[in-house]
Amino acid sequence: MIDFSWLSRTELLIGRENINTLSNAHVLILGMGGVGSFAAEFIARSGIGRMTIVDGDTIDPSNRNRQLPALATNHGQRKVKIMAERLVSINPELSLNVVDEFIRPEAIAQLLDTDAHYVIDAIDSLTPKLTCLKTAHYKGLKIVSSMGAGGKLDPTQIRVADISKTYNCPFAQQIRKQLRAEGIQKGLKVVFSTELPDKNSIMRTDGSNFKKSAYGTMSYLPAMFGATLASVVIRDMIQNS
Repeated sequence: MIDFSWLSRTELLIGRENINTLSNAHVLILGMGGVGSFAAEFIARSGIGRMTIVDGDTIDPSNRNRQLPALATNHGQRKVKIMAERLVSINPELSLNVVDEFIRPEAIAQLLDTDAHYVIDAIDSLTPKLTCLKTAHYKGLKIVSSMGAGGKLDPTQIRVADISKTYNCPFAQQIRKQLRAEGIQKGLKVVFSTELPDKNSIMRTDGSNFKKSAYGTMSYLPAMFGATLASVVIRDMIQNS
């Protein structure tokens, strides 16, 4: 017998039938950084029954300003391990699959060979994200994808839209351009911000893990993106159940 007592406040809002819908659902979350870690937290707290989390990275000191698992006491530890412990502590009945590997383009097809009811794309590097979106589109998977959260300060400018309707987001612009080259014009739901990024906050990286640059980030912006992603998934599942 599943203990739903900890979800009593959620049940007041959405009802027992929708609690049951969530408890029987499976969500796949790609990336446990600043966006994906908070999305996973909020999905877990909704009472989801199954979750798969994927990330191959470890905690770095620079993660502490924005990533849920990052503390001064756990530098060098695996992000998915920390998140797994946290998620199961929230809901001990959660069926959790942990994939501790970097999200590389060649691994996407296997990761998306899934029975998940919804996929959250919180990948922050261009090539793996494009591969993920193309594969999900051709497979007909339900997916919501995070665009760029860096270089921005105002959470009130976060929006949910089809990829074709995004603007003021350089990352989304790159995604749109390359998807069009593949014949994909629309049909992918994304979370983006209408706020123009601060170009002075950009830095070059060593290019590892398909990432050549990064913007400065504020503590709350990735979390707000993650919350918005989680809300899209939860609302879609209970409204279409």
